[in-house]
Amino acid sequence: MTKPIIAIPADIRAIDGATWHAVQQQYVNAALKASGLMALIVPAMEEGYDIDAILDRVDGVLISGSASNVHPSLYGRQATEADGPFDPARDATSLPLLRRAIDRAIPLLAICRGIQELNVALGGSLDSEIQDLPGRSDHRRPEGTDRDALYAIRQSVFVKEGSCIANFIGAGEVRVNTLHRQAIAETAPRLQVEAVAEDGTVEAVSVIDAKAFAVGVQWHPEYWAETDIASNRLFSAFGDAVRDYAAGKMQAMPVKAIA
Repeated sequence: MTKPIIAIPADIRAIDGATWHAVQQQYVNAALKASGLMALIVPAMEEGYDIDAILDRVDGVLISGSASNVHPSLYGRQATEADGPFDPARDATSLPLLRRAIDRAIPLLAICRGIQELNVALGGSLDSEIQDLPGRSDHRRPEGTDRDALYAIRQSVFVKEGSCIANFIGAGEVRVNTLHRQAIAETAPRLQVEAVAEDGTVEAVSVIDAKAFAVGVQWHPEYWAETDIASNRLFSAFGDAVRDYAAGKMQAMPVKAIA
């Protein structure tokens, strides 16, 4: 059996006056090396996409993190400058892709911006600048440019007993590399909170009625997916779910008659 293929929606980037569709390499590396999957980057388009045509050709969906934020109009709030930057093409691609992947029982893993997109796609809302809210900690990335230092595992989250991800990474305290300034405010009705930070910030969710692996995490398991045990286990579980889906799809294909 060939390696299954997952879709990763791109971000829009402006480089030297040109528009690029891009995904950080760390996500592609994690999919390949920790999950054993091949990745296809899906260009971000504001209109004209046939989402089912994309999902017909893949076996899973990975929603990556990004420097941009989900536009507040998508969860019923007025946008302010503090809520940006925005990427409307990414929103228009990822949100319907998430909804249809869940409907079709296609495995999905949503990371950082991805967990926020998952929450908004299913009817939840977000808070901006959570470090300014009463009783909340500063989850933002530290100063500097060294990537390993930026993504260092430095914070604790608490995985709920009996939750979906507890099956893979264990329950209780887990050390992770969470760095963000937005977070889930009102959790979507279809989502179950799987893990929280010490200040109560939602750090992981799963889709309650999903018929396949459907998990979102606010931290960045992709960065240390080859070396950190919890990160590796999460990506391994995602890879196993994608392989199971691909195998089921192959079995369901009609056998061609031999002439």
